Amino acid sequence: MTTPRPEYPRPHFDRSHSWLTLNGTWDFRADPAEAYSADASDGYDRAITVPFAWETPASGIAEHWLRTAWYRRTFTVPADWAGQRVVLHFGAVHHAATVWVNGTEVAHHEGGYTPFAADVTDALGDGEHQLTVRVHAPADKRDIAHGKQRSMPRDDYDGVCFTPSSGIWQSVWLEARPATHLAALRLRPNDDLTGITVEAVVHGPAADRAELRLRVRDEDTAVTATLDPDGRLATELPLSAPRLWSPEDPHLYHVDAELTSADGTDRVAAYTGLRTVTVDGESLYLNGRRLFVRGVLDQGYWPETGITAPDDAALRRDIELAAEAGYNLVRKHLKLEDPRFAHHADTLGMLLWAEPASPGRFSPASTAAFAEQIEPMVERDGNSPAIVIWGLYNEEWGLDWDIPGDPAKQRATADAYDRLKALDPTRPVVDNSGWTHVKTDLLDWHYYDESAASWATTVADLLSGERDDFPVKLGPDFVVRKKLAVPGQPLRGLPNLNSEYGGGFTGLDRAWHLRWQTQELRRHDRLAGYVYTELYDIEHESAGLLDFGRGAKDLAGVDPAHANAPTTLVLDVTPVAPGRDLLTTGPDFTVDVHVSHHGDDPVAGTVHTTWTPVYARTPDAPGDAVPGCRAEAKPYVLGAAVTVPAALPDGWTSGRLHLALVVDGTVAARTALDVDTRTDPYIGDDPQARPTA
Repeated sequence: MTTPRPEYPRPHFDRSHSWLTLNGTWDFRADPAEAYSADASDGYDRAITVPFAWETPASGIAEHWLRTAWYRRTFTVPADWAGQRVVLHFGAVHHAATVWVNGTEVAHHEGGYTPFAADVTDALGDGEHQLTVRVHAPADKRDIAHGKQRSMPRDDYDGVCFTPSSGIWQSVWLEARPATHLAALRLRPNDDLTGITVEAVVHGPAADRAELRLRVRDEDTAVTATLDPDGRLATELPLSAPRLWSPEDPHLYHVDAELTSADGTDRVAAYTGLRTVTVDGESLYLNGRRLFVRGVLDQGYWPETGITAPDDAALRRDIELAAEAGYNLVRKHLKLEDPRFAHHADTLGMLLWAEPASPGRFSPASTAAFAEQIEPMVERDGNSPAIVIWGLYNEEWGLDWDIPGDPAKQRATADAYDRLKALDPTRPVVDNSGWTHVKTDLLDWHYYDESAASWATTVADLLSGERDDFPVKLGPDFVVRKKLAVPGQPLRGLPNLNSEYGGGFTGLDRAWHLRWQTQELRRHDRLAGYVYTELYDIEHESAGLLDFGRGAKDLAGVDPAHANAPTTLVLDVTPVAPGRDLLTTGPDFTVDVHVSHHGDDPVAGTVHTTWTPVYARTPDAPGDAVPGCRAEAKPYVLGAAVTVPAALPDGWTSGRLHLALVVDGTVAARTALDVDTRTDPYIGDDPQARPTA
């Protein structure tokens, strides 16, 4: 049998020269009555495949709402590890795990998304060893961090939650290291992007006498130093010809660390990229260049494997799919993802917005459980250059949907922000994504609307300052107006993002809303970016551009990459309905077109048009140039309107007009307009207005 997830699990702190995977087949026993003990050998009547949650088909168990279960397997320590300390690692176990080796308890950990480890050397004997793990995953998850896993009793947001993923859901492995060893290797670019700032932490009996050598691989840069008495070292590795990390050039610098002490030599490899992400007024900058976020939501679920990717290639493929759709950022939603996801983003040049899992209600226990994820998140993933935004709470989940009405909830939100900023001041932090902000570096908001007209109006009012709240539908007949921020948090002067949007219930509807809603966001120069909901469907939630298996959906000829391109066309049209964007009384009409351009230099070109039937894909050729229609734009400033005359082909009552901006013979931007001359009093924004059979 092939070992599942055989790759080394921790690329940002790499000790892969001395490791052994424990993924694969383990003995399994369900314990619904919580009657078993660690020394009881009976009841192991099934086999489970690690690292897949026991609810999933891939685990071989597929059992739901089981609260407690046991895992067991044997292992043998490689002979060449003699004289080393043997450390057992768990990437993540949901939710509470107690671990025994040869009957000796070696670890207890609570927190379903954070890693933990135990030095098991003293529990080892000779030959084969028995590893036992008890996992408790409560059905009532409201006071623990569980993200989108369903809870019973349910959370306020149960309607957008999915099948729980309980048990061991990330890799399990062994490593060998000396008693005195590297415990942390934090890498960040220095302020002027000429070198790498290093913070090393060493644990062990000889830490105060250890010597650490740091070398940038493939460079002449090396530093050898003695650690402080407390086992710490802060230094800088200068680079002779610094090469910045960016989506266009995701260059990485690998740092090899060699620790020498009386206990032996420990070696760890880590890496980072030289890049800065900064906030200046209402704009974001990456390496000093203006950054407009074109993001997509990714919740990290798979059909057969739950919250565990079926293989390493699946993590990479999701990033590639987002890039193919024109996105430059992925918001990994309410989940500390497998660390290899950030690794692939680092190598592919995809920007990431990372955030922890949410609890389900506000209580002292839930506040503590949420906060306990913050330091492990930064420690594990902080070296990643791809992560440019840290998130915290989302839409007041775990805060009872009531930040404005409760000072205690406001304090909890501000405390989480302060905790994260103290650990990592190099990235912007969002305190409560989408709804009322308390203390934040980015002013983001979530707005969903099935009406193209009211969507455009609300977006314009929010960005112009006409209003500082927006409607949120919390139930079939329950709509509240969410304010952007509590008093004291500025409503202006920060980067402004729409970080969740989308509409429609079919592929056709969603593609239509994607095209027109994204266009309206691009109309407003003060916007710093957006995040579309979402990349793929999950279980009952059919909001994706792809289906749950990452297959193509019928998007009625719309290519998301055109809507999300750095250069796009914005039409002065309020569309009526899918397939009937513009209603005309005859074949001849005009449409005003603007260019939205997010690049370093101005752009100018000629507008071309061509016709296809409604819902047809965009032809490869841009069509004919429209005489006198030259459009242009400065970077991040919407270009002036250009009037484009058009006429339906002879005999056509409807059709799709494809518009393209051609710059120096190359198509720089595309959009489309569905035109119809027929009248239908029932077609409009409201599907409820249609007659029923």
